[in-house]
Amino acid sequence: MLNKSDLIVKIASLNPSIYQKDASKIVNVFFDTISRALSKNERVELRGFGVFDVKRREARIARNPKNGQAVAVPAKNVPFFRMGKNMKDRLNK
Repeated sequence: MLNKSDLIVKIASLNPSIYQKDASKIVNVFFDTISRALSKNERVELRGFGVFDVKRREARIARNPKNGQAVAVPAKNVPFFRMGKNMKDRLNK
């Protein structure tokens, strides 16, 4: 598993001219930019990697698994990622 701090260390180690604190800023700006775009319902397309998008889930009636009682679930937006063709090809060599 690769987490955010591992990614920062990897970027800093592969680019000796970049300090780890600068790599951290780069990664944070990257994720913040994607998050802000998604919060505005904008699509983020990274060629060769994939597309981040927002899907709308309509309101529905669900069941509480503990007691079987009906529960109203409000409509909401959820993030969605669709893998690009190049990424699919890499994974399915």
